[in-house]
Amino acid sequence: MTAFGHLWREHRIALLAFVAALVLAVFFGLRLIVFTIYWSDPAHLNQHPEGWMTPGYIARSWDVPREDLRAALGLATEDGRPRTLAEIARSRGMPLPDLIAEVEAALRALRARTE
Repeated sequence: MTAFGHLWREHRIALLAFVAALVLAVFFGLRLIVFTIYWSDPAHLNQHPEGWMTPGYIARSWDVPREDLRAALGLATEDGRPRTLAEIARSRGMPLPDLIAEVEAALRALRARTE
C-alpha cells in the first residue's frame, strides 16, 4: 500500500482540500510572478494612453489611484468588464483623441497633486 493510496482511502476529503489549496497557491504564485515581471518593465510605465487601454490599466501604468482617475474622467464604478477608452469615447459620442486629451490632463493633475 502506498502513502497516496492510504491517504486516498482514509483521508479523501483532506487530500482533495490539500490538492485544491496547492493548485490555487501555484496559480496565484505564477500570476504574481507574471504581473511583477510585466509591471517591472519600464516600457509599461507612463505609457501614452491609447484606445485599447482601460482607465485601470492607465492608472496602474502612471501610478495614480484608479478611483481618482475614474472620478476625474466622470466615470461611475465598474460593473462587469472594464471598458476601454475607445468604448468610453463611443458611449459619450466624442472622438477618441478628445478623450485621450482629457485623460492626459487628468493624469497631469493627479501627478501634480501627489508630488
